[in-house]
Amino acid sequence: MTAARRLSLVTDEVRPPGSKAKTGSLRVAIATQDMKTLNAHFGSAKCFAVYEVTSDGWSFVEAVAFEDVSDESGKHRGEGDDRITPKVEALKGCHLLFCLAIGGPSAAKLVSARIHPIKVPQPQSIEDVLTRTQTMLRTGPPPWLRRVLTEAGAAEKQSFEDED
Repeated sequence: MTAARRLSLVTDEVRPPGSKAKTGSLRVAIATQDMKTLNAHFGSAKCFAVYEVTSDGWSFVEAVAFEDVSDESGKHRGEGDDRITPKVEALKGCHLLFCLAIGGPSAAKLVSARIHPIKVPQPQSIEDVLTRTQTMLRTGPPPWLRRVLTEAGAAEKQSFEDED
């Protein structure tokens, strides 16, 4: 079993670990090895940096770290050795997950937990990811993101039937 360690900033606001995002914001998780760069596959990520993003800015929520991660070889471990479910459980409350790569079963588990995985083709700074997410919130986001925003309370409920 994989245990998650959580590191969050101490503030005056008391919120339990993994609590839901504030109304009007998106909770974004970023797969990282160094807390500076989006530079990890979902299975091999040693850490996920979690931020709340609004159209006006972003704030760090917590870092969720794991010791038992994939080696990116593509080989599966023995039965009963599930490293994916603990990661999905630790990220509950997030709306988006940015990573370099993710396998189909992992993506399905995330989507089932209402977390939308987004693959990014190459490493980039966490600040760039957050800036682009913030820009998407300010401008016309694509239909799939509008649905996520509506669920997060960051956008008014609309009819999406004509847009798909």
